[in-house]
Amino acid sequence: MPKPSKRVTGIVPSGKDGWEVHFAAWTRRAAGEDIIVLSVGDHDFDTPSQTIEACVNAVRGSNHHYTPLPGLPRLRKAMAAASTACTGILTEPDEIIATAGGQGALYAAVQGVLDPGDHAIVVAPYYATYPNTFSAAGASFTVVETPAEDGFQPHADMIRAALRPNTRAILINTPNNPTGAVYSRERLEQLAEICKEHDLWLLSDEVYWTLGGGEHISPRSLPGMAERTLVINSMSKSHGMTGWRMGWLTGPKAMITLMTDLNLVTTYGLPAFISIACAEALENHYGVKEIAERYAARRAVFLDAIRGANDVTVHGSEGGMYVMLDISAIEPDDEKFAWALLDKEKVGVMPGSSFGDAAAGHIRISLCQPEPVLQQAALRVRRFASNYRREAA
Repeated sequence: MPKPSKRVTGIVPSGKDGWEVHFAAWTRRAAGEDIIVLSVGDHDFDTPSQTIEACVNAVRGSNHHYTPLPGLPRLRKAMAAASTACTGILTEPDEIIATAGGQGALYAAVQGVLDPGDHAIVVAPYYATYPNTFSAAGASFTVVETPAEDGFQPHADMIRAALRPNTRAILINTPNNPTGAVYSRERLEQLAEICKEHDLWLLSDEVYWTLGGGEHISPRSLPGMAERTLVINSMSKSHGMTGWRMGWLTGPKAMITLMTDLNLVTTYGLPAFISIACAEALENHYGVKEIAERYAARRAVFLDAIRGANDVTVHGSEGGMYVMLDISAIEPDDEKFAWALLDKEKVGVMPGSSFGDAAAGHIRISLCQPEPVLQQAALRVRRFASNYRREAA
């Protein structure tokens, strides 16, 4: 065939990554093995029934046609209300654009603020698609690690040291995937000052905001930041709708207007029946409280079950759907540890290094399993950690 573009061939670098452990665990469980899969952040429960019924009714109501490029007016209004609650700043519908999931919002944000050759800073550990999203925009990026011993909180001096003349944006994620860390107000204020000093965009991924375990602080609410912050949000985690592919981007009205042009050449709008169901779910908060309470309980159960494990330390893990375990005192090679854990104890986890060097020496535990399964998994991890040290000796 003719030669493909550098844009598509350069998105995903070649080589191994930690997803191989996940795929192996998934395949072996499908073949009948007693594998506990804790490697993926997809709910083990269905979308709330009220949302499903809303979608069915919308389909039967002949909502099968094109929708406005920025999203149905009702949907944007509901998203604006959710964004007001999330960010702490009154948000109008014209400051919202509906996107194909949180990844669609991230892609739109990166395309909207970076030209080829521009530079961005990514705070790590990070969600796995972040680097590839910058690559798709033809932009370079520098990863700034957050120290595990500081609960994976960002350090302003490290971010300042990474600035370049062509830096245009900083990307953060709080509550964080994979660590579960919730960035403090003090650290966010420091990041805001850097953005204002250097006229930078702050891209803030807040898709886990309802699962933070406490007050959610959005940098959009800080003085002088509403006009330079783009907030990435999604219904996947908060409303139990991972497969529905509905998210949104919140930002200054002028930027959102330009994002509509991007939708023209990407999604060309979103499905009407899904949009109506999502609007109803947002308006009525279907499942939000229950999902947040479920993950808070699961986090507490797993942490209680893992507490006291030999040479296993928990860092971050205040919110979100994950727990990060520091296993570096047992085995610095987290991928080696993950493969051995799968083989010997039949527990599938994600190696921390899959999310950047800042998480090397860790494994990520997904809480997307019922409490008894998480307790059993914790027992297997504890047993494995103890035996690993003895066998190595």
